[in-house]
Amino acid sequence: MYKQAIILRKDIKMSVGKAISQAVHAALGAVNLADKAEVENWEREGGKKIVLKVGSLKELKNLYLKAKKLRLPCFLVKDAGLTQLKPGTVTALAIGTAKEEDIDRVTGKLKLY
Repeated sequence: MYKQAIILRKDIKMSVGKAISQAVHAALGAVNLADKAEVENWEREGGKKIVLKVGSLKELKNLYLKAKKLRLPCFLVKDAGLTQLKPGTVTALAIGTAKEEDIDRVTGKLKLY
């Protein structure tokens, strides 16, 4: 089984629409970095995605580093600053598509957004 995890920061003020756009940005960025065969398997299985939350930038960056160390495709979003946030604000991280057990090694203790 394959999946993608999308992690959003809860310590910054984002409207629901802003959070959704950041999640989509992260998801697309990570898919573009993923192995094409794994993306095809993920899509064939229904494209499972899970949206999780963290309480700080430090937590998000630690997850990013852990995913990179495991060589998982991951994409960290830095906002352009055109609407609600300051330019360069790190808002979201997507990991995968990859095997579910590999992503769970990074995100297994996080709570749903």
